[in-house]
Amino acid sequence: MQSQILPSRAALVDRIALQFEYGQNLIVLLGTSGLGKSYILETFITDKYSEFNKAFVQVSAQMSDAQLMSDLLEQSFNAPLVDHSLSLSENYYQLLQKQQCGPCLWALDGGRHLSEEMLVELELLSKNSPNTLYIMLTSQSRLALSNAVEIYLEPLNLRESKMLMQWYFTDLPYDEDPVFNTFLVEAQGNPNLLLSWQPNEHVANVVVKDKVSWRLHLLILMLLIMLLIIGLLYKSDMTQWWQQYYQQEEEKVLITAIPVDQVSTPILQEDSLIISSKVAKEKPIVEPKLQHNNDVPAIVQSLSESGSAVKGSKVNEQSVANTLSNTEPKASKSEEIATINQAQIRKNGSWYLEQADTNSVIQLLAATQQKVSDDFIAQFNLQQQTHIYQTKRDSKIWWVVTFGSFASLNEATAAMSTLPLGVRKNKPFYKKISKIKQEIALVDQ
Repeated sequence: MQSQILPSRAALVDRIALQFEYGQNLIVLLGTSGLGKSYILETFITDKYSEFNKAFVQVSAQMSDAQLMSDLLEQSFNAPLVDHSLSLSENYYQLLQKQQCGPCLWALDGGRHLSEEMLVELELLSKNSPNTLYIMLTSQSRLALSNAVEIYLEPLNLRESKMLMQWYFTDLPYDEDPVFNTFLVEAQGNPNLLLSWQPNEHVANVVVKDKVSWRLHLLILMLLIMLLIIGLLYKSDMTQWWQQYYQQEEEKVLITAIPVDQVSTPILQEDSLIISSKVAKEKPIVEPKLQHNNDVPAIVQSLSESGSAVKGSKVNEQSVANTLSNTEPKASKSEEIATINQAQIRKNGSWYLEQADTNSVIQLLAATQQKVSDDFIAQFNLQQQTHIYQTKRDSKIWWVVTFGSFASLNEATAAMSTLPLGVRKNKPFYKKISKIKQEIALVDQ
């Protein structure tokens, strides 16, 4: 018997021998390529029936029937004379009459290359042989035999696959190795594939990368961080410039009844004085940021001189006093509008003072220009629901627009959802009345 054979294969050898003892003289072992049919055949002919005359022939596609017949008869008989004009069975019968060879065992590996005539001869001899003749064939597919016993060779299970590899490889990986397990599963119990394992090809090839690569990555990272910092600084500068350019406070415009230079200039005709005063009312004069103090005596003197030049008489002190009293209350149209707005703002400020400190409002807008707040209210038609109050921040007067007055936060949240979409884009928020009263107090400080 051969040195090593798997338990399932040894059991198959015993099963084949048992079939011969039961009277089956022709057995065909079937299985796909690589399952070990040739190994089973060699094991069987080596281990079983040691007293038989044995003949083992490896059949190939180039072997002819005459050559196969000669190999079988020469291994079964002692120096036989083979007549190639006769068939295998006829030559076997003639040689058997001349010499007694005893029981015979023929093993033919590669039965798929046998011709139909040779298959018929082998089947005929297995049935009608005068002596004991056992014939065993291996093939990958079924043969054209009617009375042969066919035995199918099964693939190895996982346990026998590992056992077979341990016989041939001494440095197998651990059973938990994923590459090794995958190889066993994909081999599907085929001994030919299992023995093709090459340990060197299944070792991970660790390649040490050049150290320049991490330096390059570090340089790229530093450049990205630098660009990000520059972008943040640029954004900060642009934000500051935007605020300074678009949110700067407009210069106040004051309109006087009669400019000082026109008052001090002698006027010859009263009509021209009236016309000049009308032009002065329509022409705005930009007031500087510093507080302007009118020189009342100079105005009185110029008015008195102008009056004497036109009317030809000197105005007494009473008329001058009347003129001064009549001049001071007459403010320009812009001042009247500013006075009305201030009164309205004070009125709205008093509205906040009348509210409970625990109430809340929704702040919609805060601007350093009153025109911006007025345009905002007119744009969204919020005149009836909003109020405005003044406060001081960073030495600047701010106009703050609020919406409603709510006793609870739930009411304010419900009212927030009713605001127009354009108003909600400015991200309005809730503010307590107590906080607003503190901001209103800052104006007088």
